[in-house]
Amino acid sequence: MRIYKTRIDDTLNPSPLLLKNRDTTPHHSDTTPPLTNNFGSGSPLQHQPVIEMIRGGKSFVSSPPAFSNDAKKLLVCTGNTVSVFSTDTGLQVADLEGHTALVTSVIVVPSSTPANALLCYCWTTSLDGTIRYWDFSVSELIKTVDIQLPVYSMVIPSFLDRQSENSETQPDTYAYISVEDTKTEQNKQRNLRGQIRKCNLSKSRLVRGAILSETKKPEKITISSNGKYFGVHEKRKIRVWEVPTKDGKNISHRNIKLTHTKNLSCIAFHPTDRIVAAGDATGRILVWRGFGDKTFADKDLENEKVSKDEDDKPGVRGEGDADSCTTWHWHSSEVKVLYFSSDGAYLFSGGKEGVLVGWQLDTGKKKFLPRIGTPLLSFTSSPDSSLSSISCADNRIHILKMPRMEILKSISGIKLPTPVPDMFRGSCNDFVFDRTAGLVAVRTENYCIQFYSLFDDREISEVQVCERNHQPSDDVTMILNLVALSFDGSVMCTVETRMAEEGIGGFVTLKFWDRRSQNNDYNLSTIIYEPHRDAGVSAVAFHPTRCMAASASYGGDFKVWVSNHDIQPNDKLIQRTRWACHAVGSYQKKPMTAAAFSNDGSVLAVAAETVVTLWDPEKNVLVAVIGSTREPIGNLSFIGDSGFLASASHGANPQLSVWDMSKLSVSWSYKLHVEAIASSDKDSHFAVLVLLPEPSNAEVATSHNADGAILLFNAGEPVAVASWFVTKAKGGGLAFIQSRSLDDNMDENDNPGSGLLAYVNGDHEYAIFNPHGLETQERKVRHTDSVPSLEVTGQSGYASIYGKLPEFKLNAIEASAETVTPSERPWETIFSGPSHSLPPLTKLCSAFLESLLEKRSGDGLVK
Repeated sequence: MRIYKTRIDDTLNPSPLLLKNRDTTPHHSDTTPPLTNNFGSGSPLQHQPVIEMIRGGKSFVSSPPAFSNDAKKLLVCTGNTVSVFSTDTGLQVADLEGHTALVTSVIVVPSSTPANALLCYCWTTSLDGTIRYWDFSVSELIKTVDIQLPVYSMVIPSFLDRQSENSETQPDTYAYISVEDTKTEQNKQRNLRGQIRKCNLSKSRLVRGAILSETKKPEKITISSNGKYFGVHEKRKIRVWEVPTKDGKNISHRNIKLTHTKNLSCIAFHPTDRIVAAGDATGRILVWRGFGDKTFADKDLENEKVSKDEDDKPGVRGEGDADSCTTWHWHSSEVKVLYFSSDGAYLFSGGKEGVLVGWQLDTGKKKFLPRIGTPLLSFTSSPDSSLSSISCADNRIHILKMPRMEILKSISGIKLPTPVPDMFRGSCNDFVFDRTAGLVAVRTENYCIQFYSLFDDREISEVQVCERNHQPSDDVTMILNLVALSFDGSVMCTVETRMAEEGIGGFVTLKFWDRRSQNNDYNLSTIIYEPHRDAGVSAVAFHPTRCMAASASYGGDFKVWVSNHDIQPNDKLIQRTRWACHAVGSYQKKPMTAAAFSNDGSVLAVAAETVVTLWDPEKNVLVAVIGSTREPIGNLSFIGDSGFLASASHGANPQLSVWDMSKLSVSWSYKLHVEAIASSDKDSHFAVLVLLPEPSNAEVATSHNADGAILLFNAGEPVAVASWFVTKAKGGGLAFIQSRSLDDNMDENDNPGSGLLAYVNGDHEYAIFNPHGLETQERKVRHTDSVPSLEVTGQSGYASIYGKLPEFKLNAIEASAETVTPSERPWETIFSGPSHSLPPLTKLCSAFLESLLEKRSGDGLVK
């Protein structure tokens, strides 16, 4: 995710991002303003204060992870970096930064002897066209190989071949990489963009002319655990290459092809025998035994082999070089995971069902790890045969105890967006913010709400909204529509819809949850079935200070809910709050599409399609009706204490409008596709996330591949204070959140009332920054600030011998120095302390002698 900042300032030439209007009359624009920037020369951009920006929310499962040699660390590809996690605690302990594009693979250099198990070196590949060599014990980059082609996958056979490790001479290290050919025009015309190439890592260059295969797109390379074979799958065929015994520059590579009738999705090699397994799109697993007996056999044995007829090769199609092919079938959909155990006795498989299946290779018997709750993506073994990991589609990695397949620890990233049926697409929100705690509550596919810390970039807790098993089929019967949080995060409201089956049984459920502790564990308080009869809920809003909430409905009414805590606040015997309907309102039977409380809670604004109705929530009295837009209003937000209300309507004629509550009229408006609105609680600033028009109308945006922009406004002015171009804006959100600590450099020094601005894009990647600064500088998430002692084992260097040094705290020394009083007998303590911290002897002697002598003052002698 990228954020590109442009600032509109009085000292700069005004940007035509939004038309500037200094008139006091309301400003209205029925056309989208041109999104270009025209800063003049000599712009004081570089003289403005530099602020920091926190990024997070990366995917943990874009590529398979890798274990360290001692199996105490797990290296995970997270966007442009590699994050190092502890397998004991499941928390991040380090990261490797240097790549400028997505990291696609990580390979740990194995140790040749048990004594070298603490070696911490690895190779990484990226779409930036480089292969890098790291020491991940100190997060240090050692070497960079620039091949100038995007690398999608890599294997290094010599790391797995034990014979090469025992050789006296160390030959060059060769890698086989899957790249995208972006240079050859002939391949572009033939639609062949993928290549399997050979790279000499020792000499940092590609082997000239060594192109093993060309495919329509870059494919993932799979290698056997003994390093003798590697292969790829493309549509309905598998290509397997034999690694030469002595790999070199001008050595040919023998290969075979195996075919199938369905599209293949993954392959795996047996650790010792010539057995290869493949999974297909229908859930079948094919096991070829004795592959390459003709092609890969030694010449002296090749003459002794008798060619077999087709009848002697059961299950093998065409001219496939294999003895037999058997088929296993348990999965109901595409197989995504295949992996042989280290001894070759078991084959593990997984797919969309969220179940890990262990097949006994000789008998075909099965054992299961069920109820994982999400599709499986990859399986990774470790040097410790008792540990493995599986990567899941919900951005979670499970550490497994083998061979029992027991989950020991989970490493969770922010949950990825979940698919929504078309009929619910306009009435669902993917996430909401807890602005006081700096958390985001994400709706998950398995009917949970994940609370994720934006400052720490880690999962805090997870709340199961409804108990339902994972459904691998596409026939979804229930959906979690909405989630809303109170201003302090103590109350959560969820809306779930059970869809009708053949027109029978559909209903809506409204649930209120109370937080009983500070670790974000919520308990179910109240369940309300069909809160608006048979109509769906369009929005839920909480009162800023009271235990009151409002729900709007497409059925033409809204309801105000109150809890018994608010009615009897001093009754300490109440163990469980209950919510009840306080009032019901409607306006001309129009669908209610949005709702929001004012900052003091005295006004409830409810959008009745194209108009905004203002209500007294206590007396349930309609106060006023304002405005009229061309399209239904989908977002409402009061802008702090400024007396302004922002609204956004969607459809063919979208519009952003700012309403003056003192005049009950529109102050200014723009024709913008608004995705989200965020308002400050304490001043008149608000931010909107807008979708950019087509690239031809946004030349600046296309240079950054941006598809959206964040505009920061002062409610009383139609000119944007600042703007940022962003990527993946569709489905994104904004919020002003409080800084976690007052001594943080990211505190809102320029404007302490507005807070920090958090942006979450459509892929749930996020950035936090101060919107009142000019330039942004990325800052690492300091995991050790919030979670002390993340790494409990595996210390190295000085700490492994003598232990960790105490942290030097200058403030503590200064504070202790202020409280020290002179001693009446200083000679007893003047020589106390370690020798390396004492002053020179000349200074100590003079001070010591003076302490023994009597001092004369004006009043007499002082002893």
